[in-house]
Amino acid sequence: MVKGTVGKSLVLGAVTLSLLALPAQAAPLDGRTRTTTDLPAPDTAGLRAALRSAVAQGAPGAMARIDDHGTVYKAVQGIADRGTGRAADNADRFRVGSVTKTFSAVVLMQLADERRLSLDAPVNRYLPGLLPDDRITVRHLLSHRSGLYDYTDDMFAKSVPGFEAVRNKVFTYRRLVGLSLDKPRTNAPGAAYSYSNTNFVVAGMLIEKLTGHPVRTEYENRIFRPLRLRDTFYVHPDTKIPGRYARGYLTPDTPDAPLVDATEQTVSWAQSAGAVISSTRDLNTFYSALLGGKLTSAARLAEMERWIPVDSTTAYGLGLRRRTLSCGVSVYGHTGAVQGYYTYAFTSGDGRRSLTAVANTSNNGAVLGAMAGTLESAFCGKRPKERRGLLAVDWNEDEMR
Repeated sequence: MVKGTVGKSLVLGAVTLSLLALPAQAAPLDGRTRTTTDLPAPDTAGLRAALRSAVAQGAPGAMARIDDHGTVYKAVQGIADRGTGRAADNADRFRVGSVTKTFSAVVLMQLADERRLSLDAPVNRYLPGLLPDDRITVRHLLSHRSGLYDYTDDMFAKSVPGFEAVRNKVFTYRRLVGLSLDKPRTNAPGAAYSYSNTNFVVAGMLIEKLTGHPVRTEYENRIFRPLRLRDTFYVHPDTKIPGRYARGYLTPDTPDAPLVDATEQTVSWAQSAGAVISSTRDLNTFYSALLGGKLTSAARLAEMERWIPVDSTTAYGLGLRRRTLSCGVSVYGHTGAVQGYYTYAFTSGDGRRSLTAVANTSNNGAVLGAMAGTLESAFCGKRPKERRGLLAVDWNEDEMR
Protein backbone atom coordinates (compact mmCIF):
# COMPACT_ATOMS: atom_id res chain seq x y z
CA MET A 1 0.00 0.00 0.00
CA VAL A 2 1.34 3.42 -0.94
CA LYS A 3 0.91 6.09 1.69
CA GLY A 4 1.69 9.78 1.95
CA THR A 5 1.19 11.85 5.08
CA VAL A 6 1.83 15.39 6.18
CA GLY A 7 2.15 17.13 9.50
CA LYS A 8 4.48 19.47 11.37
CA SER A 9 6.82 17.61 12.11
CA LEU A 10 5.18 17.84 8.63
CA VAL A 11 5.33 14.37 7.14
CA LEU A 12 5.61 15.68 3.65
CA GLY A 13 6.34 14.42 -2.24
CA ALA A 14 8.05 16.61 -8.11
CA VAL A 15 8.04 19.29 -9.16
CA THR A 16 7.40 17.48 -12.33
CA LEU A 17 10.94 17.70 -13.34
CA SER A 18 11.82 21.34 -13.52
CA LEU A 19 11.67 25.07 -13.33
CA LEU A 20 12.65 27.66 -15.88
CA ALA A 21 16.03 29.17 -15.11
CA LEU A 22 16.36 32.69 -13.80
CA PRO A 23 17.09 35.33 -16.42
CA ALA A 24 20.75 35.41 -17.40
CA GLN A 25 21.27 38.81 -15.77
CA ALA A 26 20.19 37.51 -12.35
CA ALA A 27 23.50 36.61 -10.73
CA PRO A 28 23.33 33.52 -8.51
CA LEU A 29 23.51 34.27 -4.82
CA ASP A 30 26.10 32.38 -2.81
CA GLY A 31 24.39 30.56 0.03
CA ARG A 32 27.41 31.29 2.28
CA THR A 33 26.43 34.95 2.32
CA ARG A 34 22.74 34.37 2.82
CA THR A 35 21.23 33.29 6.12
CA THR A 36 18.20 31.04 6.29
CA THR A 37 16.16 33.95 7.63
CA ASP A 38 16.35 35.27 4.06
CA LEU A 39 15.02 32.05 2.57
CA PRO A 40 11.32 31.60 1.85
CA ALA A 41 9.45 29.00 3.85
CA PRO A 42 9.86 25.47 2.45
CA ASP A 43 7.27 24.47 -0.14
CA THR A 44 5.85 21.44 1.64
CA ALA A 45 3.36 20.71 -1.14
CA GLY A 46 6.20 20.73 -3.67
CA LEU A 47 8.21 18.42 -1.42
CA ARG A 48 5.35 15.93 -1.30
CA ALA A 49 4.91 16.20 -5.07
CA ALA A 50 8.61 15.44 -5.66
CA LEU A 51 8.36 12.28 -3.59
CA ARG A 52 5.12 11.24 -5.28
CA SER A 53 6.80 11.67 -8.65
CA ALA A 54 9.74 9.50 -7.56
CA VAL A 55 7.35 6.73 -6.54
CA ALA A 56 5.39 7.10 -9.79
CA GLN A 57 8.68 6.74 -11.71
CA GLY A 58 9.52 3.43 -10.05
CA ALA A 59 10.84 3.95 -6.52
CA PRO A 60 9.05 1.74 -3.99
CA GLY A 61 9.28 4.58 -1.49
CA ALA A 62 10.77 8.01 -0.87
CA MET A 63 11.24 10.23 2.15
CA ALA A 64 12.56 13.67 3.03
CA ARG A 65 13.29 15.71 6.13
CA ILE A 66 13.97 19.43 6.48
CA ASP A 67 15.48 20.86 9.66
CA ASP A 68 15.00 24.63 9.75
CA HIS A 69 15.88 26.68 12.85
CA GLY A 70 14.48 23.94 15.09
CA THR A 71 11.36 23.35 13.00
CA VAL A 72 11.18 19.90 11.43
CA TYR A 73 9.28 19.07 8.25
CA LYS A 74 8.95 15.43 7.19
CA ALA A 75 7.56 13.87 4.05
CA VAL A 76 7.07 10.25 3.00
CA GLN A 77 5.56 8.38 0.08
CA GLY A 78 5.37 4.68 -0.69
CA ILE A 79 6.87 1.72 1.08
CA ALA A 80 10.12 0.76 2.79
CA ASP A 81 9.70 -2.99 2.30
CA ARG A 82 8.05 -4.60 -0.72
CA GLY A 83 7.81 -7.92 1.10
CA THR A 84 5.77 -6.67 4.05
CA GLY A 85 4.30 -3.53 2.52
CA ARG A 86 5.53 -1.46 5.49
CA ALA A 87 5.28 2.27 4.78
CA ALA A 88 8.42 4.33 4.40
CA ASP A 89 9.32 6.44 7.43
CA ASN A 90 11.96 9.06 8.18
CA ALA A 91 13.08 6.90 11.11
CA ASP A 92 14.36 4.34 8.59
CA ARG A 93 18.09 3.99 8.11
CA PHE A 94 19.58 3.59 4.63
CA ARG A 95 22.87 3.34 2.76
CA VAL A 96 24.09 6.85 1.87
CA GLY A 97 26.51 6.00 -0.96
CA SER A 98 28.84 8.86 -1.86
CA VAL A 99 27.63 11.08 0.95
CA THR A 100 30.31 9.01 2.73
CA LYS A 101 32.90 11.07 0.87
CA THR A 102 32.17 14.12 2.99
CA PHE A 103 32.71 12.10 6.17
CA SER A 104 36.09 10.96 4.85
CA ALA A 105 37.02 14.49 3.82
CA VAL A 106 36.12 15.86 7.26
CA VAL A 107 38.41 13.36 8.97
CA LEU A 108 41.27 14.40 6.69
CA MET A 109 40.52 18.09 7.31
CA GLN A 110 40.73 17.44 11.04
CA LEU A 111 44.05 15.68 10.54
CA ALA A 112 45.21 18.74 8.59
CA ASP A 113 44.09 20.93 11.50
CA GLU A 114 46.21 18.70 13.75
CA ARG A 115 49.18 19.22 11.38
CA ARG A 116 49.38 15.52 10.69
CA LEU A 117 48.58 16.05 7.01
CA SER A 118 49.33 18.64 4.32
CA LEU A 119 46.70 18.95 1.60
CA ASP A 120 49.33 19.86 -0.98
CA ALA A 121 51.73 17.07 -0.11
CA PRO A 122 52.10 14.13 -2.51
CA VAL A 123 50.00 11.14 -1.52
CA ASN A 124 53.12 9.03 -1.87
CA ARG A 125 54.71 10.92 1.05
CA TYR A 126 52.24 9.16 3.33
CA LEU A 127 51.68 5.99 1.30
CA PRO A 128 55.07 5.38 -0.35
CA GLY A 129 54.93 3.81 -3.77
CA LEU A 130 51.13 3.52 -3.88
CA LEU A 131 50.52 5.79 -6.86
CA PRO A 132 52.46 5.96 -10.13
CA ASP A 133 52.84 9.74 -10.05
CA ASP A 134 54.38 11.74 -7.20
CA ARG A 135 52.56 14.84 -8.41
CA ILE A 136 49.20 13.54 -7.15
CA THR A 137 48.43 15.42 -3.93
CA VAL A 138 45.88 14.91 -1.19
CA ARG A 139 44.03 17.96 -2.52
CA HIS A 140 43.84 16.34 -5.96
CA LEU A 141 42.16 13.28 -4.41
CA LEU A 142 39.56 15.23 -2.46
CA SER A 143 38.68 17.45 -5.43
CA HIS A 144 38.56 14.59 -7.98
CA ARG A 145 41.47 16.01 -9.94
CA SER A 146 43.98 13.18 -9.50
CA GLY A 147 43.29 11.57 -12.86
CA LEU A 148 42.90 8.15 -11.21
CA TYR A 149 40.49 6.00 -13.21
CA ASP A 150 37.20 5.12 -11.54
CA TYR A 151 37.22 1.32 -11.30
CA THR A 152 33.45 1.25 -10.71
CA ASP A 153 32.87 2.25 -14.34
CA ASP A 154 33.91 -1.26 -15.33
CA MET A 155 32.61 -3.00 -12.23
CA PHE A 156 29.02 -1.85 -12.82
CA ALA A 157 28.92 -1.60 -16.60
CA LYS A 158 26.00 -4.03 -16.26
CA SER A 159 24.06 -3.10 -13.16
CA VAL A 160 22.66 -6.38 -11.82
CA PRO A 161 25.43 -8.81 -12.89
CA GLY A 162 28.02 -6.32 -11.69
CA PHE A 163 26.33 -5.96 -8.34
CA GLU A 164 25.81 -9.69 -7.81
CA ALA A 165 29.49 -10.28 -8.58
CA VAL A 166 30.57 -8.05 -5.67
CA ARG A 167 27.60 -8.19 -3.29
CA ASN A 168 29.39 -10.47 -0.81
CA LYS A 169 33.01 -9.80 -1.75
CA VAL A 170 35.48 -8.21 0.65
CA PHE A 171 38.14 -6.12 -1.08
CA THR A 172 41.31 -4.65 0.36
CA TYR A 173 41.92 -0.99 -0.35
CA ARG A 174 45.00 -1.94 -2.34
CA ARG A 175 43.00 -4.29 -4.53
CA LEU A 176 40.56 -1.50 -5.42
CA VAL A 177 43.41 0.88 -6.18
CA GLY A 178 44.97 -1.85 -8.29
CA LEU A 179 41.78 -2.12 -10.35
CA SER A 180 42.09 1.60 -11.07
CA LEU A 181 45.78 1.46 -11.93
CA ASP A 182 45.13 -1.30 -14.44
CA LYS A 183 43.59 1.45 -16.59
CA PRO A 184 45.11 4.61 -18.07
CA ARG A 185 44.63 7.75 -16.03
CA THR A 186 41.96 10.18 -17.22
CA ASN A 187 44.14 13.31 -17.00
CA ALA A 188 47.33 14.70 -15.56
CA PRO A 189 47.22 15.55 -11.85
CA GLY A 190 45.33 18.79 -11.29
CA ALA A 191 44.44 19.22 -14.96
CA ALA A 192 40.72 18.49 -14.80
CA TYR A 193 37.83 17.42 -12.61
CA SER A 194 36.95 13.76 -13.18
CA TYR A 195 34.78 12.06 -10.57
CA SER A 196 36.36 8.82 -9.33
CA ASN A 197 35.66 6.58 -6.35
CA THR A 198 39.33 5.64 -6.41
CA ASN A 199 40.17 9.03 -4.92
CA PHE A 200 38.23 8.36 -1.75
CA VAL A 201 39.45 4.79 -1.45
CA VAL A 202 42.92 6.32 -1.24
CA ALA A 203 41.50 8.84 1.25
CA GLY A 204 40.50 5.92 3.47
CA MET A 205 44.01 4.51 3.20
CA LEU A 206 45.40 7.87 4.29
CA ILE A 207 43.10 7.98 7.31
CA GLU A 208 44.18 4.53 8.41
CA LYS A 209 47.89 5.17 7.82
CA LEU A 210 47.96 8.53 9.63
CA THR A 211 45.89 7.46 12.63
CA GLY A 212 46.75 3.78 12.94
CA HIS A 213 43.02 3.07 13.25
CA PRO A 214 40.35 1.70 10.92
CA VAL A 215 38.21 4.35 9.23
CA ARG A 216 35.27 3.13 11.32
CA THR A 217 37.05 4.16 14.52
CA GLU A 218 37.90 7.58 13.16
CA TYR A 219 34.36 8.20 11.88
CA GLU A 220 32.97 7.19 15.26
CA ASN A 221 35.41 9.13 17.44
CA ARG A 222 35.55 12.28 15.33
CA ILE A 223 32.01 12.60 13.92
CA PHE A 224 29.39 10.02 14.91
CA ARG A 225 29.79 10.26 18.70
CA PRO A 226 30.52 14.00 19.05
CA LEU A 227 27.41 14.83 16.98
CA ARG A 228 25.34 12.09 18.64
CA LEU A 229 24.48 10.51 15.33
CA ARG A 230 22.50 7.58 16.72
CA ASP A 231 21.53 6.19 13.30
CA THR A 232 24.91 6.44 11.60
CA PHE A 233 27.21 3.44 11.21
CA TYR A 234 30.13 2.05 9.26
CA VAL A 235 29.72 -1.72 9.46
CA HIS A 236 31.95 -2.90 6.58
CA PRO A 237 32.31 -5.78 5.84
CA ASP A 238 29.08 -6.76 7.60
CA THR A 239 26.19 -6.98 5.12
CA LYS A 240 23.30 -5.91 7.36
CA ILE A 241 21.91 -2.49 8.27
CA PRO A 242 21.44 -2.25 12.06
CA GLY A 243 18.01 -1.55 13.53
CA ARG A 244 15.09 -0.17 11.52
CA TYR A 245 15.81 0.46 7.85
CA ALA A 246 14.33 0.88 4.41
CA ARG A 247 15.14 -1.96 2.04
CA GLY A 248 16.92 -0.89 -1.15
CA TYR A 249 15.91 -2.05 -4.63
CA LEU A 250 18.19 -1.98 -7.67
CA THR A 251 16.51 -1.24 -11.01
CA PRO A 252 17.84 -3.64 -13.71
CA ASP A 253 19.10 -2.36 -17.04
CA THR A 254 16.47 -4.44 -18.87
CA PRO A 255 13.12 -2.62 -19.12
CA ASP A 256 10.29 -4.22 -17.13
CA ALA A 257 12.65 -6.63 -15.33
CA PRO A 258 11.76 -6.98 -11.63
CA LEU A 259 13.55 -4.89 -9.03
CA VAL A 260 16.43 -6.62 -7.23
CA ASP A 261 16.56 -6.41 -3.43
CA ALA A 262 20.09 -5.06 -2.88
CA THR A 263 19.77 -4.26 0.83
CA GLU A 264 22.27 -6.78 2.13
CA GLN A 265 25.79 -6.30 0.75
CA THR A 266 29.28 -5.63 2.03
CA VAL A 267 29.65 -2.37 0.08
CA SER A 268 33.30 -3.41 0.10
CA TRP A 269 33.58 -2.11 -3.45
CA ALA A 270 33.21 1.41 -1.99
CA GLN A 271 34.30 1.46 1.68
CA SER A 272 35.49 5.01 2.55
CA ALA A 273 34.01 6.20 -0.76
CA GLY A 274 30.47 5.02 -0.07
CA ALA A 275 29.71 2.55 2.76
CA VAL A 276 28.21 4.71 5.53
CA ILE A 277 24.66 4.01 6.79
CA SER A 278 22.58 6.87 8.22
CA SER A 279 19.15 8.53 8.49
CA THR A 280 17.60 11.76 7.27
CA ARG A 281 17.89 13.28 10.76
CA ASP A 282 21.54 12.39 11.18
CA LEU A 283 22.62 13.63 7.76
CA ASN A 284 20.91 16.96 8.40
CA THR A 285 22.73 17.17 11.73
CA PHE A 286 26.05 16.34 10.07
CA TYR A 287 25.88 18.90 7.25
CA SER A 288 24.47 21.57 9.55
CA ALA A 289 27.41 21.05 11.90
CA LEU A 290 29.93 21.09 9.05
CA LEU A 291 28.68 24.29 7.38
CA GLY A 292 28.13 25.78 10.82
CA GLY A 293 31.85 25.47 11.51
CA LYS A 294 31.59 22.82 14.23
CA LEU A 295 33.71 20.07 12.68
CA THR A 296 36.78 21.81 11.30
CA SER A 297 38.62 25.08 11.69
CA ALA A 298 37.39 27.99 9.59
CA ALA A 299 40.53 27.69 7.48
CA ARG A 300 39.91 24.02 6.69
CA LEU A 301 36.24 24.66 5.88
CA ALA A 302 37.39 27.38 3.51
CA GLU A 303 39.65 24.81 1.84
CA MET A 304 36.68 22.48 1.40
CA GLU A 305 34.89 25.37 -0.33
CA ARG A 306 37.51 26.13 -2.96
CA TRP A 307 35.23 25.26 -5.86
CA ILE A 308 35.99 23.58 -9.17
CA PRO A 309 33.14 24.12 -11.69
CA VAL A 310 31.51 20.89 -12.83
CA ASP A 311 28.73 22.36 -14.96
CA SER A 312 26.52 25.45 -15.06
CA THR A 313 24.89 24.75 -11.67
CA THR A 314 27.31 22.49 -9.80
CA ALA A 315 30.81 22.84 -8.38
CA TYR A 316 33.01 20.54 -6.30
CA GLY A 317 35.29 21.47 -3.42
CA LEU A 318 37.02 18.93 -1.18
CA GLY A 319 34.51 16.15 -0.59
CA LEU A 320 31.73 18.73 -0.81
CA ARG A 321 29.35 19.82 -3.57
CA ARG A 322 27.82 23.22 -4.19
CA ARG A 323 24.55 23.33 -6.11
CA THR A 324 23.02 26.61 -7.32
CA LEU A 325 19.26 26.28 -7.53
CA SER A 326 16.86 27.98 -9.94
CA CYS A 327 16.11 30.76 -7.43
CA GLY A 328 19.81 31.66 -7.17
CA VAL A 329 20.39 30.08 -3.74
CA SER A 330 23.46 27.86 -3.36
CA VAL A 331 23.31 24.80 -1.16
CA TYR A 332 26.13 22.59 0.09
CA GLY A 333 26.40 18.86 0.68
CA HIS A 334 26.67 15.71 -1.39
CA THR A 335 24.69 13.20 -3.39
CA GLY A 336 24.84 9.45 -3.06
CA ALA A 337 23.97 6.39 -5.12
CA VAL A 338 24.54 2.87 -3.92
CA GLN A 339 22.60 -0.16 -5.13
CA GLY A 340 19.05 0.39 -3.92
CA TYR A 341 19.27 3.99 -2.72
CA TYR A 342 19.51 7.57 -4.02
CA THR A 343 20.35 10.30 -1.50
CA TYR A 344 20.42 14.10 -1.68
CA ALA A 345 21.82 15.74 1.48
CA PHE A 346 22.34 19.52 1.43
CA THR A 347 22.32 22.51 3.73
CA SER A 348 22.25 26.28 3.43
CA GLY A 349 25.43 28.35 3.60
CA ASP A 350 25.06 28.94 7.32
CA GLY A 351 23.99 25.37 8.06
CA ARG A 352 20.66 26.44 9.53
CA ARG A 353 18.33 24.83 6.99
CA SER A 354 19.13 21.29 5.88
CA LEU A 355 17.41 18.75 3.65
CA THR A 356 17.99 15.04 3.23
CA ALA A 357 15.86 13.17 0.68
CA VAL A 358 16.07 9.46 -0.12
CA ALA A 359 14.47 7.08 -2.61
CA ASN A 360 14.90 3.34 -2.10
CA THR A 361 15.89 2.49 -5.64
CA SER A 362 18.83 3.24 -7.95
CA ASN A 363 19.79 2.94 -11.63
CA ASN A 364 16.63 4.88 -12.54
CA GLY A 365 17.26 8.30 -14.07
CA ALA A 366 13.63 9.37 -13.82
CA VAL A 367 13.63 8.80 -10.07
CA LEU A 368 16.94 10.63 -9.76
CA GLY A 369 15.51 13.62 -11.59
CA ALA A 370 12.30 13.66 -9.57
CA MET A 371 14.20 13.64 -6.29
CA ALA A 372 16.16 16.74 -7.36
CA GLY A 373 12.89 18.61 -6.98
CA THR A 374 13.16 18.25 -3.21
CA LEU A 375 16.04 20.74 -3.21
CA GLU A 376 14.00 23.35 -5.03
CA SER A 377 11.07 22.90 -2.65
CA ALA A 378 13.21 22.95 0.47
CA PHE A 379 15.32 26.02 -0.30
CA CYS A 380 13.46 28.04 -2.95
CA GLY A 381 9.96 27.76 -1.48
CA LYS A 382 6.82 28.14 -3.56
CA ARG A 383 7.48 29.15 -7.15
CA PRO A 384 5.29 31.50 -9.20
CA LYS A 385 3.19 29.49 -11.62
CA GLU A 386 4.55 31.30 -14.63
CA ARG A 387 8.07 30.17 -13.73
CA ARG A 388 7.24 26.52 -13.30
CA GLY A 389 8.44 24.28 -16.08
CA LEU A 390 10.89 21.47 -16.64
CA LEU A 391 13.91 21.38 -14.39
CA ALA A 392 17.10 20.40 -16.19
CA VAL A 393 18.63 17.76 -13.94
CA ASP A 394 22.30 17.37 -14.80
CA TRP A 395 23.44 14.85 -12.21
CA ASN A 396 23.83 11.29 -13.35
CA GLU A 397 24.35 8.18 -11.29
CA ASP A 398 28.08 8.03 -11.97
CA GLU A 399 28.41 11.48 -10.38
CA MET A 400 26.54 10.28 -7.27
CA ARG A 401 27.96 6.82 -6.67
